[in-house]
Amino acid sequence: MRYRNFRRSDGQTLAAHDGSVWKDLGDTSLVALIKEGRISDRSLVDSAPELDMTGLRLLPPVSVPGKVICVGLNYVDHAKESPYEGIPKYPAFFPRFSSSLIADGDPIIRPFISEELDFEGELAVIIGKPGRHIAEKDALDHVAGYSVFNDASIRNYQFLGVQWTPGKNFDDTGAFGPEFVSADEVPAGAKGLKLETRLNGKVVQSANTDDMIFPVDRLIALASTFTTLQVGDVIVAGTPAGVGFARKPPLFMKDGDVVEVEIEKIGTLTNPVRDEIKASKRALAP
Repeated sequence: MRYRNFRRSDGQTLAAHDGSVWKDLGDTSLVALIKEGRISDRSLVDSAPELDMTGLRLLPPVSVPGKVICVGLNYVDHAKESPYEGIPKYPAFFPRFSSSLIADGDPIIRPFISEELDFEGELAVIIGKPGRHIAEKDALDHVAGYSVFNDASIRNYQFLGVQWTPGKNFDDTGAFGPEFVSADEVPAGAKGLKLETRLNGKVVQSANTDDMIFPVDRLIALASTFTTLQVGDVIVAGTPAGVGFARKPPLFMKDGDVVEVEIEKIGTLTNPVRDEIKASKRALAP
């Protein structure tokens, strides 16, 4: 099933798609449905009213995940275009803070202290069952579903030090959505799906999820060795080649651009790009 999360004047509402229209499930949350084991229960939409879209604002599928674990260099071609030697033998895990997340349609903000705002189309994996030290053979049992992510990165801040965290966590740069698609709607492990990123209608990234160095089941197994994965946690599974900083000349996003990330069978995430308003000039650029 497919779900979208909305904010309205009196709180949030969850909507499920019945094949033709969106149905209003009220103030229940996606995480609550996952915990109840009802994420693929089509009876949820049978008696639910059609959703009135008036005054609604789309939110990320999981508004405030407990953890967002991102993966760098997870496609062979992207690893080769990056300033690192060889193919990784272990995933480049790093965190993204929930405070950086935005929904489909929200503007990705280019901060006034940098012009190096880059695109990264990625698969998002939403955890559906908690676990620690999860065996790879059991890992897909811990997946509730999938979504689309744009891990927009401030490159000069990403490469200031050996840790990427600053460049990956500017406010309003982590686009996520537009919807959650339950795992039973796509191939196991989201394998064999085309991933494409477009900037102003031009294809800038094109790959297949089969090209991942560490597939979904292995990422879950490896991540669970150092942290307990909880329901609603998100693993963002890495981007393919074609990113802007690796091009000659570099191609960075700017005010007025529109960026789309499309993953076959899951959906298309679309965001405009806007410059940050200079609220203060006290911040120091690198």
